[in-house]
Amino acid sequence: MSALPHDNIRSLSVKHEKPSKLKFQYGTAGFRTLGETLDSVLFRVGILAALRSKKLDGKTIGVMVTASHNPEPDNGVKLVDPRGEMLESSWEGHATLLANAQTTDALLVALDEFVKLTKIDLSKPSRVVFARDTRPSGPKLVESLVDGLEALGAEYRDAGVTTTPVLHYLVRAINTKGTKEAYGEDTEHGYLTKLSDAFKKLIGGKAAPSPLLIDCANGVGAPIAVKLCEYLGDSIPIKLTNTAIDTKGALNNSCGADFVKTSQKLPPSLVSVLQPGQRACSLDGDADRLIYYYLDDRSQFHMLDGDKITALVASFIVDLVKAAGLDEQIKVGVVQTAYANGSSTKYLSERLPVKCVPTGVKHLHHAAEHYHVGVYFEANGHGTVLFSQTAQDQITTHKPSTPAQSTALNHLTNLINLINQTVGDALSDMLLVEVVLAHKSYSGVEWDSLYSDLPNRLVKVVVGDRNAFTTADAERRLVSPPGLQGKIDELVRRYDGGRSFVRPSGTEDVVRVYAEAVIKSQADELAFRVAGLVFDEAGGDPTQRPKEFL
Repeated sequence: MSALPHDNIRSLSVKHEKPSKLKFQYGTAGFRTLGETLDSVLFRVGILAALRSKKLDGKTIGVMVTASHNPEPDNGVKLVDPRGEMLESSWEGHATLLANAQTTDALLVALDEFVKLTKIDLSKPSRVVFARDTRPSGPKLVESLVDGLEALGAEYRDAGVTTTPVLHYLVRAINTKGTKEAYGEDTEHGYLTKLSDAFKKLIGGKAAPSPLLIDCANGVGAPIAVKLCEYLGDSIPIKLTNTAIDTKGALNNSCGADFVKTSQKLPPSLVSVLQPGQRACSLDGDADRLIYYYLDDRSQFHMLDGDKITALVASFIVDLVKAAGLDEQIKVGVVQTAYANGSSTKYLSERLPVKCVPTGVKHLHHAAEHYHVGVYFEANGHGTVLFSQTAQDQITTHKPSTPAQSTALNHLTNLINLINQTVGDALSDMLLVEVVLAHKSYSGVEWDSLYSDLPNRLVKVVVGDRNAFTTADAERRLVSPPGLQGKIDELVRRYDGGRSFVRPSGTEDVVRVYAEAVIKSQADELAFRVAGLVFDEAGGDPTQRPKEFL
């Protein structure tokens, strides 16, 4: 085992000194904060990515520079493990520790201890592929990342400006190349070809869909969507909006999946464009979230979020598995979080197994791997479908006894290719939704009528210390502060169909309060009353108590 190249690290590290008063934390979304403060973090992430690759015998690690749905001044970075999955949880703490080493000397000490602790063989090769979104701070941060990679002599590949899901796809494709689990050609062209070919096969013979309007959030999804449209040809008519990636301040500004989900209304730029009955969807800034919506014949807005996508997709896959004659061998399951609408949970539970896990993609993804086919979409529109190797083998080897079984097996095979199983992918998921709508001859209205959402409200309460709030039962119940859950239960009992839970944010010093009730005004009232309890418990300044709580 060789030693760390201290001199090389030191000479490059002095170009990327850590801001003295800032503390960084690697969370579910990696590091994420103002882009101008992340120089030192990107340098150290470059070192960490190289070490992660060495730890895994030279497998290629991904690094994505993005802040997803956040406003344009923010940026961030996250690591991607060899199968395109999120960084192993145990390394999140290591990332945080290295990012917060105050000086170059402290960083070198921390790196030596880290290498020893995790038993990394430094003689192993290291390989990294990275990409970024369209944020103005991206190019400079990539330079810092490259310095970190070069400090350890890592081989690296710049995948350029592309979506987060494409980067995840590339990582898996690179690492499975030449194996029986080969995921596809390790290029953007390979990704676009895989998706578009599968879509065309699945849509073949179906009535031509009506035009779909896609809000690209003025983000990196726009140029990739333009390319995807070229690959799709005339198989589906698409109109792209909010594609201004070079307009300063436009990214995620009053548009995109997060705007639609949180404000529950059309992006202003679509108000005069979207016609009643027309389908539309919004991507977020790095194209890993998807929210659908439509206007009814009275021009009323209807949102079709991650819960609605789960209901549509899961029931379609269950029907296909049954039609293929594999319902005894392949079990389909759904994974949700406490944020899933109660009506969606009821609808799904009557049809297939449903598991609730703590908030965060890593929890959902891990739980979905326990099913033969695991479907998960967070309410915010981030999700995918995982087909286990067992399920894929069953689909590949099953001998159909009827033409209907043969057709269903072909559909399942093409679905496996259409779905980006590495991570939530707005463009892949959009094509998946369009396939199901075409097969079922659904408009937005029929899709929406699968079940009716319970009215709900999400409220954010600023607190001094979010760590004072701890949860259990997949974050549905508070453990501390003691006694607060009892008060919440008492409030909830006063509302018809009432449900509420409180959980600390994973990224900022706030506590999130979610509430549901049969009537919208009661859901709002319950949310603000629970938020008031949280505010009081947190010892908030009465003069700062938000007016809605009073």
